[in-house]
Amino acid sequence: MTRGTPRLGISALLVVPALVTLTAAATAAPATADPLPGPVFADGQAQIVPEFADPGSWIRQRLWVETEFDSDGDGRLDRMHVDVTRPGPTADGLKVPVIYETSPYYAGTASTQRQYFWNVNTELGQEPPPRTSPPPIAFRPDRTAVSTSEVGTWVPRGFAVVHSDSPGTGLSEGCPTVGGANESLAPKAIVDWLNGRAKGYTSVVGGEEVSATDWSTGKVGMTGTSYNGTLPLAAATTGVEGLEAIVPIAPNTSYYHYYRSNGLVRHPGGWLGEDIDYLFDYISSGYPDRREYCAQHVRVDLMNRHQDRATGDYNDFWAGRDLLNAVRGVRAPTLMAHAFNDWNVVPEHSVRILDALKAQGTPAQAYFHQGGHGGAPPLDLRNRWFTRYLYEQQNGVENDPRAWIVRNETGESRLTPYADYPNPEAAPVGLTLQQGGATTGGLTSLALADGGTEQLVDAGDLACNVGTLATQASENRLLYVTPELSAPVHISGTAQVRIRLAASKPAANLSVALVRLPWTSGAGCESSTRGSTTSVITRGWADPQNARSLRDGEPLKPGEFVELTVPLQPDDQVIPAGSRIGLMIFSTDHEFTLHPAPGTVLTVDLARTSVELPVVGGPLAMPICAEPDTRPTVVVGGIDSGLPNRALAGTCTVNDHILDTEEWPNHGRFVRHVTEVADRLVAADVIGAKERSALVRAAARSNVGK
Repeated sequence: MTRGTPRLGISALLVVPALVTLTAAATAAPATADPLPGPVFADGQAQIVPEFADPGSWIRQRLWVETEFDSDGDGRLDRMHVDVTRPGPTADGLKVPVIYETSPYYAGTASTQRQYFWNVNTELGQEPPPRTSPPPIAFRPDRTAVSTSEVGTWVPRGFAVVHSDSPGTGLSEGCPTVGGANESLAPKAIVDWLNGRAKGYTSVVGGEEVSATDWSTGKVGMTGTSYNGTLPLAAATTGVEGLEAIVPIAPNTSYYHYYRSNGLVRHPGGWLGEDIDYLFDYISSGYPDRREYCAQHVRVDLMNRHQDRATGDYNDFWAGRDLLNAVRGVRAPTLMAHAFNDWNVVPEHSVRILDALKAQGTPAQAYFHQGGHGGAPPLDLRNRWFTRYLYEQQNGVENDPRAWIVRNETGESRLTPYADYPNPEAAPVGLTLQQGGATTGGLTSLALADGGTEQLVDAGDLACNVGTLATQASENRLLYVTPELSAPVHISGTAQVRIRLAASKPAANLSVALVRLPWTSGAGCESSTRGSTTSVITRGWADPQNARSLRDGEPLKPGEFVELTVPLQPDDQVIPAGSRIGLMIFSTDHEFTLHPAPGTVLTVDLARTSVELPVVGGPLAMPICAEPDTRPTVVVGGIDSGLPNRALAGTCTVNDHILDTEEWPNHGRFVRHVTEVADRLVAADVIGAKERSALVRAAARSNVGK
């Protein structure tokens, strides 16, 4: 256990000794000041210090920090309402780093009654009827603090904790913009104040100046969940000096990805009918005399003009609220947390930012769990992160595994370190479709795709949740299912579906889900399928009108096929042996999309539709051999290669992957396939180079495809 050296202010360093009487026998010793308590570290983490842990000794301050913007049009720079809680010894010269959380929610939120959301029973491509705003949020001028979150965790460990109301909320000036520039610049101003570069005042107007430099080291770490987790990343995009580390939890990194999917109007899970203009109403709790201005200039003139619920297309309005477009400014080491079953802020929000941070060299780690929305990393992970970057303790956190995944396939949740996410051993497995989707068609990597087309009819505003579709034969969906898994399958990464389809109308919803069968979650029409025990592996949505461009959708020509790729949500889980994996294609998703009138027909081209599934171990790890080929040697189209027919995943063998009984379009394509299989076998150390050559020669000598 080590104790850090406290940083002393001038007042603590100067000691004026009292006058003493000198005698011939002795000289009095000069008076000395008691040393200030400092932070204590063990195992690379800041520990609770008794002198910091007594709430009665904590120092609390309230102030307003002046920003560099005027977003509410009153002619004055907006000031943000801030509170500070810090250890008592900071009054005597001790300097400490800061944990900072900001939010638009602290001062209250508006009604969530459905009557204030958009009506989702709307035809696709049409302008929806107007939405009614909820009653105004009560203004609370008597608030004397912002929040107490994080205080009990970090102040006893030698940090100050700072909170602030977001612009246009609580006692902060400005307008709420839901992803606008002032949401990035407001926390930047607080970081600047903590470093002496911005001014703080005792009042929202006028007031005496308040400084932080006598107790703040200037090193700041930000954290928070959901909207509160978005804002640390937003602040970091400014590159502000002093923001040394962030821990965003379930952050919304793009409002387009929150309210749209691949051109389709989609709502966050549990908030059917919500859009960005409702979120403005939901958080607008600021000064009453500026609310009308903000509502007109932000909600009406900006959001309602550009959010575009008719087409769902991407545009400059949405691009300005996408943090991926500003991620190059992020220098703060980032510990990102998200849940794979978060259907409110879906996990792609974090994965897309993590990929960008790693690509540009910003230190980044990931924590993923199997639950729903929210869920902070364990305290020891957060503590190591903040201790390393705010207290500069060389605890080696930058050399830790880059990903931590909560795994629960055995029933007990286990935090499992990965070298990275996705698991570096994952590789894409192409799964093809076999006829029969109206009841249960086939899904396999061990056969070529069937030809022909199959159809489904959109249930529209009569649609039920996916549990009903997955457990009952229905004209409202197509379902393709693997044979029973004879061994577990570890999925890690982002699956995607390539699909060729035609619609009977100019616009149609397209929804896709990967499901685990037998179904174990609720299967009623209104039963929820969200949560850690869901039978939905992952899912995705897209607008076929945006097959060519996300910005410029084109009305579909009835009966004319289009091709598109639908990325599903990132995942990491182990599907147990005895299960089957199903691909379900449907139209209206009762929980997420608009609900048009029923009847639109979607026609799917089986041969041009497939799934790419990220499987640890790649194609050789798929245990889906319904009738295993157990011949002693590998036989290719009647040619015995002489290779032992070695066992692969589950009950599968090498012979099962040769596919020499399929109707190949030509011999060359078959030989290329066998060559690819041989290369995978070599990479997996199943066969050697000489055996590879024998396998490829056998394929070349065969008559398959001729």
